[in-house]
Amino acid sequence: MNLEQMKQKYAYTLARVGLNVQKGQPVLVEAAIEGASFTPIFAEECYKLGASNVIVHYLDEPNMKVAAKYRSAEDVRKVEDWEELQCQKYLDQGACYVRLEGVNPALMEDVPEDQANAIFAHQDAVRNIMRRASREKHCQWLIAMIPTQEWADYILKDVPEENRLEELWKLILKLCYIDDDNDVVKTWDELKAKRREKGDLIDSYHFTQFHYTASNGTDLIVKLTPDSKFGFGKRKLPANYVPFSANIPSEEICTTPEKFGTEGVVYASRPLVLGGKSVENFGFRFEKGKVVEVIANEGKEMLEALVAMDENAGYLGEAALVEYHSPISMSKIVYYTTLIDENASCHLALGRGLGQQPSDPKYTFNDSVIHIDFMIGTEDMHIVGTTEDGREVVIFDKGDFAI
Repeated sequence: MNLEQMKQKYAYTLARVGLNVQKGQPVLVEAAIEGASFTPIFAEECYKLGASNVIVHYLDEPNMKVAAKYRSAEDVRKVEDWEELQCQKYLDQGACYVRLEGVNPALMEDVPEDQANAIFAHQDAVRNIMRRASREKHCQWLIAMIPTQEWADYILKDVPEENRLEELWKLILKLCYIDDDNDVVKTWDELKAKRREKGDLIDSYHFTQFHYTASNGTDLIVKLTPDSKFGFGKRKLPANYVPFSANIPSEEICTTPEKFGTEGVVYASRPLVLGGKSVENFGFRFEKGKVVEVIANEGKEMLEALVAMDENAGYLGEAALVEYHSPISMSKIVYYTTLIDENASCHLALGRGLGQQPSDPKYTFNDSVIHIDFMIGTEDMHIVGTTEDGREVVIFDKGDFAI
């Protein structure tokens, strides 16, 4: 493996399979400053596909950490006019956008929870500008990773220090189904077809609810609507729709549940990173769809602030199915980034739903300023679905699909 050539192939995969950059289209990039050496490689692949302009904004979390020590939490949360304008200008020109994340899980370990929450709130508010464009303008978007030394040092401690970054690159390439010889467009088309097939199968049962149980204490009912589709089905697409892959890597099929239909308790199976700070060993108790109790020893303040971000932040906006024995899970690594960890595990998301409101007004999909995934899948996760005619069907058994 020639790593430099593989980085270029990875960049092509993100630009072509992920964003599917169109000729004459601007590309708006948020990139972690720690991964700045990869960004020009990615930008060049976008230009080769015909991008009119690649606009890079670097996310400088080390500087945000320093600023949070000296500025009030209210000031840190605030999105300046220039921050919004520098995004909106290009989105109005039809830009697609990508978030190239680089992880430094140790960066915020010494940051108080209120400061970390303010940093998260600021980042999320800026990203909401792009999320709004994806909903209203139907532009392509993508979240992907840049391997960094800081990330490699944190999660690959058993690897000799001088080899860690290269080993992380190899690992990410493998999880993204990129090798020396494959046609990545064909490979990803086949992967997406398999996920659509599974989603269509789930939809064919017309489930009204899922009941999740696991030995860690999870006992949760999530209600669905007739419009809670896991497959692509016969969705009506906008005239200007451009096919794209929003997450690379991705192993999930997902839907939006009924806003007021979640009851019970659920425990996280992997850490959640907010504002660069990791929260572990936590859970939520739901009543009538809403979080009524945050269960945590450490990080409780951050989680309580999260579900209070707005009046709907404590309701679910997504339910996703991922087999425990997926390639990411079987790597036996906790990656400390939601993008990868959520594709190792069934997960739920607090906040905004994934699609338009249901066609039947008696149902509701949630809307919120946040959309935060947290992982719940375990090796013994059991999910039973109830159909419209009252039948119970085992969907997951021992962590994997049973249908």
